[in-house]
Amino acid sequence: MESKSHAIIAGIFTLILLGLTTVFALWLGKDEIIRTSYTIATTLKVSGLNAQAAVRYKGIKVGKVTDIDFDPQKPGQLLLSLDIVSATPITQSTFATLGYQGVTGIAYIELDDDGSKPAEIVRDKILGARIPLRPGLLQEIETRGMVILGQTEELGHRLNALLDQNNRQSLANTVAQIGRTAKAWEELPAKLDPVLSALPNTIKQAHEGFAAFTQFSDNAKTTSNNLNRLITDLQADGGAMNKLVQSVEQVGNTLQYETLPQLNGIAAEAKTTLRNINRTADNFNERPQSLLFGTKPIAPGPGEAGFNKAK
Repeated sequence: MESKSHAIIAGIFTLILLGLTTVFALWLGKDEIIRTSYTIATTLKVSGLNAQAAVRYKGIKVGKVTDIDFDPQKPGQLLLSLDIVSATPITQSTFATLGYQGVTGIAYIELDDDGSKPAEIVRDKILGARIPLRPGLLQEIETRGMVILGQTEELGHRLNALLDQNNRQSLANTVAQIGRTAKAWEELPAKLDPVLSALPNTIKQAHEGFAAFTQFSDNAKTTSNNLNRLITDLQADGGAMNKLVQSVEQVGNTLQYETLPQLNGIAAEAKTTLRNINRTADNFNERPQSLLFGTKPIAPGPGEAGFNKAK
């Protein structure tokens, strides 16, 4: 009877100890940090990302991924549920990328903010607060790698087209021509030696020519100065030019007031003489005998002696 009572007491003590242990464990594991739920909707690959993966904001762990599921409203889209510490500054310009830890390849969510929209993120009643997921480093490398591979393939095709039979022959001819050109360049210094040897003498002659040109320029300058001085002297008052102008004016005046009137008188006398000669010629034509008997006297006019009025 006594052994049964000891067993009952031991069992009750064990149950009480288990209960206290459970309560203590629950108390220790109690999380008093307030978290806020967010959602990421993306069509990008999330390889290596699992539930309970860490969520970091600028490198600081602020939450975890609680669920990864397909979007029933949009095929091909994934929904990532996040629990993030409420004190985290999530704004409308906050975005997420997929990062990987070390060499293990375990993925996590990295949050960042470019500061373009500092307002608080909008929370929809149905969709909740959604954070956009941008391509991470590996996605960028994969995308750019595919572009580079495409460009490399195109480069290969172009090289194959460039190195066809005809182009190879042309390339060989070009290489041969380059060889001949190089050989000609090797022979060029020997051909240039006479020119280089004569170069000092040529430079000396050039200096002498420059000195002669300088002397000629100085002489031309002196001649120009003398010519300017001569022109100045000619144009000065009482100079040769003014004297010449005065002489020309004096000659013009003499011609106008003395010579021309005399010429006019001589011309008048010549005209009278010519008229008399013409009259004499006319009389001779009418009476050739006047040459022997003389000219017939002119009949007296009215008022003169011998005037015949009846006639």
